[in-house]
Amino acid sequence: MSFLKNQKKIKGAELFIRCLEEEGVEYIFGLPGEENLDFLECLCKSKKIKLILTRHEQGAGFMAATYGRVTGKAGVCLTTLGPGATNLVTSAAYAQLGGMPLVMITGQKPIKNTKQGKFQILDVVDLMQPITKYTHQISSANMIASEVREAFRLAEEERPGAVHLELPEDIASEETRRRPLPKSIVRRPVPDEKSINQAIKLIEKAQRPLLVLGGGANRTSTSKMLLEFVEKTKIPFITTQLGKGALNERHENFLGCAALTDGDFVHRAIEESDQIITVGQDNFEKPPFIMNQKKGGTKVIHIDHITANVNGIYFPQLMVTGDIANAIWQIKEKINVNPQWDFSKMLETRKAHLKHSEKIREDNRFPIFPPYLVRQIRNVMPADGIITMDNGVYKLWFARGYPALHQNTVILDNALASMGAGLPSAITAAMIFPDKKVISVCGDGGFMMNSQELETAVRLGVNLTVVILNDKAYGMVKWKQENMKFSDFGLSFENPDFVKYAEAYGAKGHRINNAQKLSETLKACLSTPGVHVIDCPVDYSENDKILNKDLKKISSAL
Repeated sequence: MSFLKNQKKIKGAELFIRCLEEEGVEYIFGLPGEENLDFLECLCKSKKIKLILTRHEQGAGFMAATYGRVTGKAGVCLTTLGPGATNLVTSAAYAQLGGMPLVMITGQKPIKNTKQGKFQILDVVDLMQPITKYTHQISSANMIASEVREAFRLAEEERPGAVHLELPEDIASEETRRRPLPKSIVRRPVPDEKSINQAIKLIEKAQRPLLVLGGGANRTSTSKMLLEFVEKTKIPFITTQLGKGALNERHENFLGCAALTDGDFVHRAIEESDQIITVGQDNFEKPPFIMNQKKGGTKVIHIDHITANVNGIYFPQLMVTGDIANAIWQIKEKINVNPQWDFSKMLETRKAHLKHSEKIREDNRFPIFPPYLVRQIRNVMPADGIITMDNGVYKLWFARGYPALHQNTVILDNALASMGAGLPSAITAAMIFPDKKVISVCGDGGFMMNSQELETAVRLGVNLTVVILNDKAYGMVKWKQENMKFSDFGLSFENPDFVKYAEAYGAKGHRINNAQKLSETLKACLSTPGVHVIDCPVDYSENDKILNKDLKKISSAL
């Protein structure tokens, strides 16, 4: 280590910032506190990293996680100790379950000497242990470079997820001669040739193979290979909610999104298949189908970076592990199209779905009917326009009825399925893609959980339209409550005047009072710079009838 003697001493906080610059960090989303002040002072001198100050730590975490999802590079967020760190817990779980690369940095009181006893001190490292890939307290400035490099490696490595580093106040101010470590060149392992050949044999001898695309398939190189595979074989495909956009959903071989657990048109196609090929399916996401153990039942090939987490509803007969894009390419190159493949009944399920959708999405009642809303937003959005979803029953309508035409144009979470993520995610999308149209669709309940980030959006000067679906209730839970024949109890509330609320933050507020006004308001908002908030009353009265009864009845008759 004699070479270090020639290095000038720098603060640990300065080394940390230099390490982040070495990792290519562009933004740090956060809400700093007293224990972050050394870090903040060094950050303000960085010419490569911009601080995005938020109004709540959870919003910062959601923004950083979304950055990770849409770029593939770890998003970074910063909070202080105690309540600042605990407010990150939901964001950490959101990134971890959703497979989004996220690096969380939290402050802490001095660890070598403190005059404040246990004030505000929690064991944050232990708190983060169950919901991260890695969590560690940095106990020496000399450890910073290696810890930061390891954190980014683990966050971005398949399967991506959340990591956490705690930087105590005295370690941030401690001096060191260390310097950042360079990033390693990493190549993903290529799938085993024998497993590829086995997969090909199973697909070739099947009568009705079917592709199921999960969140792990929603990557640029994988999408390219999947398109070539589908074009060559004509094998139909469905997606999970996190898989939306992996392939253009107006493709003739697209059968739909498995938004519901069962009883939809896509499930009839799944039942018809004798060989399912899952690509990037993750058990953290709600399962798109449930395997049965009866003899002669549908077989499953699992293609992913990692082996499947086997459980009672998912136990693939073959696992092909390694780089997904390479696996699909190898299979595509070697496979022979079987003239006996019969996709006719599967394709009929798609026709039936479109026929049913066509009727209900023309219903222009007021308050707005969800299928009508979905169609109007799809009509006004360009092909590369981005919608972000909060969590609520409307997410099912969009997953089923909104065709995603490109990757990362439908950003939703079906792993943790947290409320409150829609608006922060949209702010990140609008920041990163300033030339694209961005709409955030939120329920009134989810919107109010992080509505304070409207100020962040206005301050950043992003162009963003927020559509609030106003039913004065927690609609998803109410739908389930109705289906279970329980009393209508405990799920209704009142809202502020959302138009005035938006204006108070410096945004532009709009109110929908008839169905015909919806389309023109959406067009006006998308064509006018700034942050727009649309108060859109919504009619969920037929959720139970359509989603739980009609779909099962119509699809089962196919």
